[in-house]
Amino acid sequence: MAIQHPSTLRKGRGATYDPPNRFAPTHSEAIDDGWWQEEASPRIATQVRDEPTKSALSWNRSPDLPFDRSLNPYRGCEHGCIYCYARPSHAYWDLSPGLDFETRLIARTGLVERLREEFCKPGYVCRPISLSGNTDCYQPIEAERRTTRAVLELLLECRHPVTLVTKSALILRDLDILSELAEHRLVRVFVSLTSLDDNLKRTLEPRTASPKARLRVMSELNTAGVPVGSLISPVIPGLTDHELERLLEAASRAGARTASWMLLRLPREVAPLFEDWLTTHYPERATKVMSLMRQCRGGETYDSRFGKRMSGEGVFAELLAQRFRKASRRLGLNERTELGLDCESFRPPHAQGDLFG
Repeated sequence: MAIQHPSTLRKGRGATYDPPNRFAPTHSEAIDDGWWQEEASPRIATQVRDEPTKSALSWNRSPDLPFDRSLNPYRGCEHGCIYCYARPSHAYWDLSPGLDFETRLIARTGLVERLREEFCKPGYVCRPISLSGNTDCYQPIEAERRTTRAVLELLLECRHPVTLVTKSALILRDLDILSELAEHRLVRVFVSLTSLDDNLKRTLEPRTASPKARLRVMSELNTAGVPVGSLISPVIPGLTDHELERLLEAASRAGARTASWMLLRLPREVAPLFEDWLTTHYPERATKVMSLMRQCRGGETYDSRFGKRMSGEGVFAELLAQRFRKASRRLGLNERTELGLDCESFRPPHAQGDLFG
């Protein structure tokens, strides 16, 4: 694979470069003209800018997703997972899906107030909200901003159901709220597991919690009565697929009640970013990994068709699906009968300024 851009390893960051913004009218390309140039710093500080929230909820009609609405307190994600399917969305804010995605974040202000207003609309119909539908609501910035906690407090007040997906141990800070939500059948948490290999995790998902810490999160949530499941995602052929059964076993021991899996997705700029990461960190595996991915995607690096984008197709993809089903059945995952989240107890909040509430 020919690299047409300078790749630089930066401590604690996933992407090795910034691909151009696909909406920009012009693109620039760095070249070596023989003159001395100061080398880029191996460290990049995280920048955060505020963005007033116009609407709190994002809506979707995808048949691949088990929810129709989601909420994301932050745009971009400092976790820096190189494979993140949300990277291309950063182009909508005139930023790069590469290093910009993980170093130039946008914090949404007034989010709780807008959500309160949306709950008060006469036609609002209560169904579970997915937190972290795009980027992790418990990424490091949440420790300071506490927006996710404020959202959970409003959901508890209104008896509104919610599902969460995270790779962060910061979620345990909110165990008090999550436990109370669970008492009212209003929450489910899914902890994403990719690999049990710490060395792989450090470059693949540089600022996420360690595998051991994620299993501890699952255990503590389960002990506190919070329904917890595991999302084995992404499964990367030729790199992490050999861990599939061990990941499920570890999740089951930690208290997971359910499990699901998802094949690596490489939409738009994610494909060249991931290929460059592979060539940089695992050059001996790069050709095999991309070959297997294309086998699962009809010869392409990505297939956006509903019903195929999450699981792929072909012999290798079907083998992964069979292995997942067999291991889940053996471990008793996805077999426990659980009541759905309670959507009947929702009570709209009093709107701010409502003198008669």
